[in-house]
Amino acid sequence: MKKVFASAAVLAALAAPAFAWEGQVVACYDKVWVPAKYSTSKTLIMAAHTEWEHNALGQMVKMHYPAVYKENKHMKAPGHYVAVKAPCK
Repeated sequence: MKKVFASAAVLAALAAPAFAWEGQVVACYDKVWVPAKYSTSKTLIMAAHTEWEHNALGQMVKMHYPAVYKENKHMKAPGHYVAVKAPCK
């Protein structure tokens, strides 16, 4: 019986420090997606101009055509996740 109490006391002494090292929550973070960033430039395809045209009624009509551009997108930074501080649940 003395051996059982002695071994129980030794095991309790060894297990006690493990319970003492429990951590505490310091901060919580959520994972948030940040979309990719792009820079854009435009290339002139057709300049603005005016033209005289005939319509179905036989009239001369002065038409204005605006400039036409092509937009070019270039990726500056790819999309990624960031950790944002949040309230703990």
